Amino acid sequence: MAVAVLLSSCVKDTLYDTPHPDYGKTAVTADWSARGEGIDIPATWTVTMGDYTGTETSATHTPDHLFAPGSYTLAVWNPAEGITVNGTTATIAAATGNRAGTDAFVNNAPGWFFTYTEQVSIEKDKDYPLTAAMKQQVRELTLVVEPTGDAAGRITEIVAHLTGAAGTLDFATDTYGAASNVVLLFTKITEGDDAGKWKATVRLLGVTGTEQLLTGEIRYADGNPTPTTLKSDITEALKGFNTGKGESLTLGGTLVETPEGMEVDGVEINGWEEVKGDDVNADL
Repeated sequence: MAVAVLLSSCVKDTLYDTPHPDYGKTAVTADWSARGEGIDIPATWTVTMGDYTGTETSATHTPDHLFAPGSYTLAVWNPAEGITVNGTTATIAAATGNRAGTDAFVNNAPGWFFTYTEQVSIEKDKDYPLTAAMKQQVRELTLVVEPTGDAAGRITEIVAHLTGAAGTLDFATDTYGAASNVVLLFTKITEGDDAGKWKATVRLLGVTGTEQLLTGEIRYADGNPTPTTLKSDITEALKGFNTGKGESLTLGGTLVETPEGMEVDGVEINGWEEVKGDDVNADL
């Protein structure tokens, strides 16, 4: 009996640091501090990691799910209107009432969309407090056009679209998909220092491809002069658009001499420059 007691006293219980000795457990806190001015924190956000998917409405997501040891891709994003997510690829919805033809038009005003990805190595018997620094992926762009010439006051409508807009984004690799088009809904500014100018505001997932072109048509009262074709290359002005998406971008340009009572092949917008401060009301 004495020998049995002695042997049993030599056996030590295995000590663990957590209640899940064979698995790892995560807690993900979303950091929204990099969002643009005036943009609210999304009401809900989604966490995916391995075969786990969960949604959250609070600041921290602590699932009951336990993760086997291994390497995982943590992806965090928020549901946004006009955007679908498959894996780590976000896709802008097609525009309603697409124009005829082969060129794809996408939604020109998707919701505010944020993402985060990280490679996480899980070990057993450990807790992992993780912070997701959410990156804003949709940026607001406003184009302001100042017509010149005798026919400037007779403009009734500017119908235009922008090429070279991104329709998809793999936010794990910052890879943009094929170029799409967005409609530019120009309206005339009637008050303030910018009265008489025309502006259009859109939200873009980004720009992609080799060029971004503004093309359209200017229409005048009573059809006089006849509608003129509008063309403008804003590739250079948008070359840094995909960085710093937390700040909206306003570009101003001058519409060269509008025709008076005659038909011309087309007109261009010159001198695109970024507009700073509150010179133009750029609210969407």
